[in-house]
Amino acid sequence: QVQLVESGGGLVQPGGSLRLSCAVSGTTFIRKNLGWYRQAPGNQREFVAYITSGRGTKYADSVQGRFAISRDNTKNTVYLQMNSLKAKDTAVYYCNVLLSLFPITSLDSWGQGTQVIVSS
Repeated sequence: QVQLVESGGGLVQPGGSLRLSCAVSGTTFIRKNLGWYRQAPGNQREFVAYITSGRGTKYADSVQGRFAISRDNTKNTVYLQMNSLKAKDTAVYYCNVLLSLFPITSLDSWGQGTQVIVSS
């Protein structure tokens, strides 16, 4: 059973930065492609970024150039560095293990997520 524990969210002013972390257990982390998603109030969950086992990355157009995904295989943790945050980045952020990159598909089960609020 894969377990996903997200952390690092909070309240930040527009233009600020946050670093999210996601501890992954119950799977062979080093072999997995990993992704970040987010869900804003009233919206469906959407893809944000992924990192492959080979450290290739892909970003949603809305975060390209502002967010950076990384991973630490020694800690079984994936990160999302978020810079130049905007109000529209406000959402609950989730990580997950990806089953497919084409199309981007994750496991059905999710962690509790971490809330990010961008507001002055």
